[in-house]
Amino acid sequence: MKYGLLTFDDPKPDTSRKILHVDMDAFYASIEIRDNPSLKNQPVVIAKHPKLTNGRGIVTTCNYIARQYGIHSAMSSLEAYKRCPQAIFIKGNMAHYRSISQEIRQIFYQYTDRVEPLSLDEAYLDVTQNHYHENSALKMAQLIQKQILEETGLTCSVGVSYNKFIAKLASDFHKPSGITLVTPEEAIPFLHALPIKDFYGVGQKSLTYFESQGIKTGSDLAKFSLEELIARFGKMGHSLYFKVRGIHNAPVSRDRERKSLGTEQTFQNFLADEDVIKEKIRQLVLKINHELDTKHLYCQTLTLKIRYADFETMTRQDSFAYPTKDRYQLINMALELWDEHGKLEKDIRLLGISVSKLLDPQSQPFPIQLEL
Repeated sequence: MKYGLLTFDDPKPDTSRKILHVDMDAFYASIEIRDNPSLKNQPVVIAKHPKLTNGRGIVTTCNYIARQYGIHSAMSSLEAYKRCPQAIFIKGNMAHYRSISQEIRQIFYQYTDRVEPLSLDEAYLDVTQNHYHENSALKMAQLIQKQILEETGLTCSVGVSYNKFIAKLASDFHKPSGITLVTPEEAIPFLHALPIKDFYGVGQKSLTYFESQGIKTGSDLAKFSLEELIARFGKMGHSLYFKVRGIHNAPVSRDRERKSLGTEQTFQNFLADEDVIKEKIRQLVLKINHELDTKHLYCQTLTLKIRYADFETMTRQDSFAYPTKDRYQLINMALELWDEHGKLEKDIRLLGISVSKLLDPQSQPFPIQLEL
């Protein structure tokens, strides 16, 4: 029997890549706590209260305090209530959560174009080649984690490795707000030490069968040949044979064609002066204008985002009569949105500009308004 070794025909792991798996910490619950600080230090469950649903309903997620009572996602809300009657049950607001998810995704794009979202609260990033020309994947993880916290008030955990499988496993190791690096040299010991239940594909139903076969850890799994694992577990056995040997060369699939471009700035010293605010808006628009020029794109809608000191967030948008990338049109619309919707009585912690309905004249001709 082989033990963690490859046959001559086995593919080799691609250890040249630098992959991050970013996983937001108790995402929906954390948003609710951020928006309502009185919930801090209380067990928060995202689900309708079972008393309002005749005991029906499922937990979407919960914060880490609620998890100490054994509550977890996919549990019935009635069971969650039995375990922690004092928990705060919140129906949840998916539209709001999606909006915050888009903000975080725009942060990812500031570092790399190779972003593969898995859900609203997690994504893979390939930072082998990145916009910062940074060689250290660990440094990239630290920068992204810090920026997400500063701009959204939310924490995330990051797994860093040379493939998607290991990076995703690693992001679970030091939650919340942790970063776990698994180098190519550390990969095999890391995988061999894992309980078999932590290997993706091994569900609760199949766990009993794995254990009946004497497979309780990655180390046990690695003792079996490819033929033996296929005979016992079929297609799953084929996948696990390579994963436990650190081989998972699937690329980070880029997100579908980008539908928007955005940039934001968080201010350590909150803004209160209108002239300063307008100048910051102009600077953000110019960054967007430069990106449109670089990518040879036009836009038809512009959105202004304002986050105040108390984390109240407002977004307002307007559309142009014709697709444009003219800097003066973009600046004028952004300032008009500020004049119409901005609040001077509240200090500002973040400003953002995004453009959407992007059009490429080379692939989809369209009418444009000529400049005078």
